[in-house]
Amino acid sequence: METRRDFIKTCALGFGLTGVSQITFGGTETGQKKENNETKRYQGGISPWPLVLNTSTIRPAPNLLEKIKIAHETKWDGIEPWINEIEEHEKQGGNLKDLGKQIKDLGLMVPNVIGLWDSMPDGEENFKSSLEVSRNRMRMAAEIGATHIAAIPAPDRENIDLKWCARCYKELLKIGEEEYGIRVAVEFVGFFKGVYRFGQACAIAVDADDPRACIVADTFHLFRGGSGFSGLELVQGKLIAHFHWNDVPGDVPREEQGDAHRVFPGDGILPLKDVLLTLKNIGYTGCLSLEIFNREYWKQDLKVVAENGLKKMQESVKSSGV
Repeated sequence: METRRDFIKTCALGFGLTGVSQITFGGTETGQKKENNETKRYQGGISPWPLVLNTSTIRPAPNLLEKIKIAHETKWDGIEPWINEIEEHEKQGGNLKDLGKQIKDLGLMVPNVIGLWDSMPDGEENFKSSLEVSRNRMRMAAEIGATHIAAIPAPDRENIDLKWCARCYKELLKIGEEEYGIRVAVEFVGFFKGVYRFGQACAIAVDADDPRACIVADTFHLFRGGSGFSGLELVQGKLIAHFHWNDVPGDVPREEQGDAHRVFPGDGILPLKDVLLTLKNIGYTGCLSLEIFNREYWKQDLKVVAENGLKKMQESVKSSGV
């Protein structure tokens, strides 16, 4: 007999498509192609998901080229840059399409870029005015080969209207797909006043009424915003475009934690093994991206930080048995 959970899982939230390239990040497949996609593993067979280095983890590196070099030399599957780094590269005279080719030639993927800041301001006039910047950021992300770009429901404000955010998001999705060939994903931020919970991000994605709708999740933000992790069981994996992976210390109250408190997976208190088992069960096929802003790590040799981070990611996946 079908349970309420089964009904929710199969009908309510599971229609966001996230795959837009030869490597499918959450899209639907059939036949042999689906079988091959589901059985492909990364990191020498350790992980069913590509392991990606978010550039925040090695932020003090002098430029994006150096961060790409570190990711390649330490054997990550991909890199997740921030839009300001891409903007700076272009400002310094770099060609983004050439950069995208360099990244691809190194064997790295770019599953996501962060992001579309201030892309959901209050009011029609403000939203229309914001689109010039959002379009340019989509263009830059697409030119380096990114498959997704994260849209943060901001400027942050209390009592944010989720219906209005869904309307903005629907248009951002359309622009991204039709004008730049990139998929926009909603990202919630656990210490925001407005959209800080998993359910709010899901509501924006679902209410956009677009089968391409998707979100970016983050273990830190699930913890910090108070969402917890059980809600992941109620959605299909294809609703989630991308997943930031990290841990948190147990000696700082949840409400007082910020980005700087993030630590390597396995060095904190989060139930990462259970989360990975859930992701496997719901059919998540995107990436796990190490996103950390730890100032103590930033003082160290950044190549060593990237190496240690990858080892911690591999250990996290291996320990779950997925």
